[in-house]
Amino acid sequence: MIQAILVFNNHGKPRLVRFYQRFPEEIQQQIVRETFHLVLKRDDNICNFLEGGSLIGGSDYKLIYRHYATLYFVFCVDSSESELGILDLIQVFVETLDKCFENVCELDLIFHMDKCNCWVIDEASRRKKWEAQRHQQVHYILQEVVMGGMVLETNMNEIVAQIEAQNRLEKSEGGLSAAPARAVSAVKNINLPEIPRNINIGDLNIKVPNLSQFV
Repeated sequence: MIQAILVFNNHGKPRLVRFYQRFPEEIQQQIVRETFHLVLKRDDNICNFLEGGSLIGGSDYKLIYRHYATLYFVFCVDSSESELGILDLIQVFVETLDKCFENVCELDLIFHMDKCNCWVIDEASRRKKWEAQRHQQVHYILQEVVMGGMVLETNMNEIVAQIEAQNRLEKSEGGLSAAPARAVSAVKNINLPEIPRNINIGDLNIKVPNLSQFV
């Protein structure tokens, strides 16, 4: 079982952290720091897995990692997982990110612009919304690969297909959510014929309300 997935840069700053075992937030931060120091001191020409740090379980767990440019992708797993299998899984995850974001890099995990339109005028608000969307999309991809510490899918094409389907669904839901506002706007723009305000039928006088106040 996968206990944690950690992605941090060459300076140890976390870019993606997902724990599948409950730890207090303070301990999680300590695990990230400990894992970074364990991985950083290893040479590039030695194997990509080692014994887990003391905070995450010591010899009962393994740290399996790959180093891409400025990012370390580290999976902490128990003895039931295959080292080579997890190395392949990391490669699938990175290739999927690369496929979805086009030549993925560290900035994509921080500042990836989602392809959906943002109807926000203020630049700061637009940036915050984009950041939430891109961060959410990275987690969508991860959830297609691993959920609850269990491997769900290892076929990159299947993962990309699911992400594209999710994007299409979100766009269609966005269109539906805007439909009521468009309907109200359309009603307001309808040119109704002028209706007399008073109707006299014999001795009976009927006052007609102004319909524009209800639109």
